[in-house]
Amino acid sequence: MVALALSDSAREVFTALAALRRATRPQLAAACELSKPTVSTAVAELEALELVERDGTAHGAAGRSPALYRLGPASGYVLAVDRGSTRVAYRAAGLDGRLLDQDHTDEPDSARAMVRTALRRRARSGPLRAVVVAVSDVVTPAGRRADPVVDQRIRAAIDGLGLPRRARVSAENNVNCAAVAELHAGTGGSRDTFVYLQVGVGIGAGLVVGGRLLRGVNGAAGEVARLAYPWADDQAARPDALEARLGSPGLLRRVRARWSAAHGPVPDSAAALFELAGRGHRLAGELVAEHSGEVGRLAASISAVLDPGLIVLGGGVGGNPLLTEGVAATLTRLSWPTEVTVSRLGERATVLGATHLAREQGVLAVTLTAV
Repeated sequence: MVALALSDSAREVFTALAALRRATRPQLAAACELSKPTVSTAVAELEALELVERDGTAHGAAGRSPALYRLGPASGYVLAVDRGSTRVAYRAAGLDGRLLDQDHTDEPDSARAMVRTALRRRARSGPLRAVVVAVSDVVTPAGRRADPVVDQRIRAAIDGLGLPRRARVSAENNVNCAAVAELHAGTGGSRDTFVYLQVGVGIGAGLVVGGRLLRGVNGAAGEVARLAYPWADDQAARPDALEARLGSPGLLRRVRARWSAAHGPVPDSAAALFELAGRGHRLAGELVAEHSGEVGRLAASISAVLDPGLIVLGGGVGGNPLLTEGVAATLTRLSWPTEVTVSRLGERATVLGATHLAREQGVLAVTLTAV
């Protein structure tokens, strides 16, 4: 098929309609700051390519009812995959954000079959414009030297999904994706600068500054696991030592070290520990309070550098409300005024953020090469 480039005005109108979902030509003219005749010409161009189509009429004040437009069948769709180590989730969406399909599996080995089934169901949804796969590794920007072991791990994760060979596929760090979701659909949406701090099996931070995700020169901004730790005269700092301390495996090691038969059965997960603390178990409450204080010190360290004013907690441990009070108290003691809140997106945050990034890439793909 021959690729046809869109006119500049058609690109602007398509991009605006993807953001608005449905709009009249006057609304598109206002959004793009173009004249109405220019928008009419652009809409006609897009209609001829089936990139937009009519979707009824707008009803309002007396007079002629203007036609409503939405993206057409040729605009296609995007796919976002959260490729976790224990859970894999996907969302298929139109370039205007309409949810087409979603699913997840707690058996990563079945992820390939799940994704292939999803792609078959989208056979009539137009071209697959972009795929974003969220991974737990640092994604090095093009042109920078990547760690070959990490790069191979990311490639293996993507290859294992069975995506079409010609699909435009990119990877993004999972915590960065969650931060993007918070910016556009979560608690952080009311602020243009905040930190999404994930605490679970591992730790990580997504930094949003001025309404934009901060990735860093090497793609490693927010990799708080690499903060120097411990910082003591008699101990040498080690890579990822802070994650070993604050991740849930480290928390459970401390639990086992202090638990006795008199305290009842030993909690086998962070969730079980927090549940006991919520029911008033004394030792569980002490351990949760200590852990929240340590996470608070991490938050204070981040605030000392970025001063974000808002920290959104997420992840299997960070998303527990019992952690919030201790983190907030530690921040108050050690840092500047900083609001602390729990993500309301939960485990959906990563795949939602990946979907937003995929939509951005999909719209760009259409506007650069229409068909």
